[in-house]
Amino acid sequence: MEIRILRAGDEMLVLAASRLFDGPARMGVTTQFLGQDGHHLLIAYVDGQPAGFVSGVEMTHPDKGTEMFLYELGVDAAFRRQGIGRALVDRLAALAKETGCYGMWVVTDHDNAAARATYEGAGAVTETGQVVEVWTF
Repeated sequence: MEIRILRAGDEMLVLAASRLFDGPARMGVTTQFLGQDGHHLLIAYVDGQPAGFVSGVEMTHPDKGTEMFLYELGVDAAFRRQGIGRALVDRLAALAKETGCYGMWVVTDHDNAAARATYEGAGAVTETGQVVEVWTF
């Protein structure tokens, strides 16, 4: 397995990995995402095929510093239970440390056992009592 950190100019690699996302990657927003400082997209390849991805966004606040928000993690069904998700999370955490983040966080569904096992296996600790509020525009 190889994990690549994609950058501006790698849009075609993202489009080629569209099946990993919830829907097809769109060129304009892919260019925007890859071109913004603090936005990270990592894709895992197995035998040259996109097998999984993780995205992260650095978030900075005046009284806290910068932390990494693990935006989304996805592994193709054919490649699950092979450690790819864990490797992607570990690599994003290492990248967060490299860029000076003081921590990393993610939101997932309480009953998403696979995601929680991946995150907790990579060192995350569950915090309870949180509520996610959502605005849809």
